[in-house]
Amino acid sequence: MPSLDRRRFLRDAAATTALVSAGGLVAGVATPAQAAPSTAAPTPTARRKGPVSFRWWGTAGWRVDIGDRTVLVDPFLSRIDTGLFTGAFKTDTALTVRTDVIDPRVDRATTVLVTHTHWDHFMDVPYIAKRTGARVFGTLTAYHLGLAYELPSTQLSAVKGGEVLDFGDHSVEVVGSLHSRNPSYSVAFPGVRVSPPPQPATIADLPEGDTLGYLLRVDGGPSVYFTGASDVAERNLTGLAPDVAMVAMQNATTTGDYLPRLLAGLDYPKVVVPVHYDNFETALQNPPPVAPTDRTRLNEMIAAVRRISPRSRVLVPEYETAYHF
Repeated sequence: MPSLDRRRFLRDAAATTALVSAGGLVAGVATPAQAAPSTAAPTPTARRKGPVSFRWWGTAGWRVDIGDRTVLVDPFLSRIDTGLFTGAFKTDTALTVRTDVIDPRVDRATTVLVTHTHWDHFMDVPYIAKRTGARVFGTLTAYHLGLAYELPSTQLSAVKGGEVLDFGDHSVEVVGSLHSRNPSYSVAFPGVRVSPPPQPATIADLPEGDTLGYLLRVDGGPSVYFTGASDVAERNLTGLAPDVAMVAMQNATTTGDYLPRLLAGLDYPKVVVPVHYDNFETALQNPPPVAPTDRTRLNEMIAAVRRISPRSRVLVPEYETAYHF
């Protein structure tokens, strides 16, 4: 794998020509782009052909097409109603996988990267893994939850941070991270699973289970850091220096200096993409719905990024739009 010096050299060299071809590097809505066509099923020795596309699926979810391979990050498409955005949050909401929403969008997947196992990040993963045969990477909790859903152990890979996984035309570095805290300084559904539990039935059966970040490096393409929650262990970011950072928006101020620490730790990425700012309990339709209080937080986040890292460009994504970095 490349050394730290080479990573930074490549990042700095690429920055002079990096473009986001789907446009819209402003605080408003991004311009839609052409979707990349589907290709044949992946093979272990396949090499990338054509551009790499990134499509946001809301929350912290992404579909990344790299030639004939597809990497999914926290794919949550069912977007069930728990009452979270109406002030009537029901912790006993049943886990209802919307196959009618998932199937048209998930024609294939090679790899699924899980940042943590809350329902709005993990709930659809077992179904997607069974449908596509994708290998699931996540914490030990994700591993045991996968077993609870009767995924074979050969399809599950437990990681905890520090691993660098080589897929030939791209690599994934796993980064230990932290989950954000609410105004009471707590984490919703805390806890881990150290053995396979009964198959989860409600959203409360999916605990946070520890949190990870992922750095995706594409040969001849961008390096992109994915977050799933708005806290950071900045010492774990040393040397990553991604071109692009998918940054979860804070919903409370209980985590101190979140953006300054994150952006400095990532060496001030050239492109910052806010995620987890939408109302993810509505249909996946553009423009992304944003609760009034979250709209204020999003605007404050954009202003803070521009103040902290004035050389960074801010891209506010739309759903299912192909971005090429």
